[in-house]
Amino acid sequence: MRTPDDRLELAADPARPTGRTLLAGGVDQSYVDVADPTYLHFEYVRRMAAVADLAAPAGTRLDVLHLGGGALTLPRYLAATRPESTQVVVERDPAVVALVDRNLPPRPAGVEVHVADARAAVTAAPADAYDLVLADIYQAARMPPHVATVGFAAEVARVLRQDGIYLVNVTDLPPLVGSRVQVATLRTVFADVCVVADRRMLRGRRYGNVVLAATRRPDRLPVALLAARTSRDPVPGRVLHGPALDRFVAGARPRADDPQR
Repeated sequence: MRTPDDRLELAADPARPTGRTLLAGGVDQSYVDVADPTYLHFEYVRRMAAVADLAAPAGTRLDVLHLGGGALTLPRYLAATRPESTQVVVERDPAVVALVDRNLPPRPAGVEVHVADARAAVTAAPADAYDLVLADIYQAARMPPHVATVGFAAEVARVLRQDGIYLVNVTDLPPLVGSRVQVATLRTVFADVCVVADRRMLRGRRYGNVVLAATRRPDRLPVALLAARTSRDPVPGRVLHGPALDRFVAGARPRADDPQR
């Protein structure tokens, strides 16, 4: 959610003529290459794309729900790499939708955009409807509380198919308390969870993004393949899973819904 001071703009990338950055109040929100939708500028987006790539054989169609639309970076990527997929994008800010529609290439085939609240959209969605749910939702650089709880995770689990994967982008800073709480929250609902992040973040040396992946079925996550791919990224990352993730959580408690909500 933006504040009145968060002016929206699309800026050209001086280092890449076909690159465009969506900014709110001067802060980067999304990046799209208008000539190549498979180019992913931000490291956390590459990590989310890596999980999506490994979720099913290459080219296989998927039903995908995106919570947070921005410049439609990942919907464009998936439309290019899995062209038969159907994708629903939920974006709360109509000004973002209007700016992107006006200034960037048309939405790819199979991509629908709805202006709505993410939790309301998930609650209204049918059960077992999606292979992937991707959440990239910010409010003052944090996940809004109503999409960070056990109750919301349970709603996401309901709309995912048995082999479906939930991907969450969390912005965090040392000592990564928000990420630890979100892992504990997802573990309350999902059978398998892993974390993917820059190694420096996991060592407590920088602010940035942590990607969480969760599934309803044990051992569904492609942990070994994801670790290998993440290690080869221009910004090398690490995957935490199993005992390593136990140590990372270190007693963090799940986040419950506010009874006053």
